[in-house]
Amino acid sequence: MFTIEHEFDATVITLVDEGAVPLQEDVVVNSFAECVTVEQYDPRTDSVVKVTLSPEQLRDLAAALDLPEGVYQLREAEA
Repeated sequence: MFTIEHEFDATVITLVDEGAVPLQEDVVVNSFAECVTVEQYDPRTDSVVKVTLSPEQLRDLAAALDLPEGVYQLREAEA
């Protein structure tokens, strides 16, 4: 399950684990114009872990999910 909320400066997507037990903590994705952050609460350290991705890193991650093992570089299509 997930939710999508549009705030003033970001789109916030929350991913809720509905899989098999043990369930993972919610993942919150904040999409800003200049970056995307991914946050998840870590109960072992009682803190939120945050990863910040540039738009280019997010693009590469999305492409990598559907590619086999290897080294890749995405390029803009030339007109």
